[in-house]
Amino acid sequence: MCRRFSMSADLEEVSKHFGINRVMYYYKNRYNISPTQTMPVIIRDQGERVLDEFRWGLVPYWGKDAVNADLHAVHQNPTYRKTLDTRRCVIPCNGLYYWRTVGKKSYAVRVVLPNNELFGVAGLYETWRNAKGEDTRTCTMLMSRANESIREFEDRMPAILSTEDMEAWLHPETENVYQMERLLKTYHGPMRIYPVTPLVANDNHDDRQCIEEMDIKTAWVKSV
Repeated sequence: MCRRFSMSADLEEVSKHFGINRVMYYYKNRYNISPTQTMPVIIRDQGERVLDEFRWGLVPYWGKDAVNADLHAVHQNPTYRKTLDTRRCVIPCNGLYYWRTVGKKSYAVRVVLPNNELFGVAGLYETWRNAKGEDTRTCTMLMSRANESIREFEDRMPAILSTEDMEAWLHPETENVYQMERLLKTYHGPMRIYPVTPLVANDNHDDRQCIEEMDIKTAWVKSV
């Protein structure tokens, strides 16, 4: 499961890369995003791409883990069929965090594309209302099979979309689950993995230090 990522690019770069037409919240660089925290999400509204803010972790739950999801697990649940059909989103990222274990020790690593390029992950979103009548907007990342880089850490990885597939994923005319499945293919491009500060394990640590490459000698921590 992917449980931490970064979106540390400036708004101008994000808007240009993803073709954003409207920004609906006060955007700020995020260096360490973890479940239950808010994060940037791209949705399609009236034909435009809108950048907004959602809570990571789909509510209500339709599985053991609402942070990451499998396309077919969602499709087979009729309660969430509408979410898959009409509430698809793209989650902008520029790095994923994992822990590399060697023997009895481990250290945090960041996985990025060449030149720290931005990329979009397929997602789903949902809105629910609490007892006070307040709306809560939540989202989840969809998974694909892990590539050679991520397989070291787990057998699934966020479904990274190409530019063309991103448009198809957001488009309301994409309704067939098998069409969607073809969009969620494994990313096979080059990826770079480098050690980062163990402070990324702290949900409250969200600054540039999280994305800076660290000397391996100071990155080690005891395995939990």
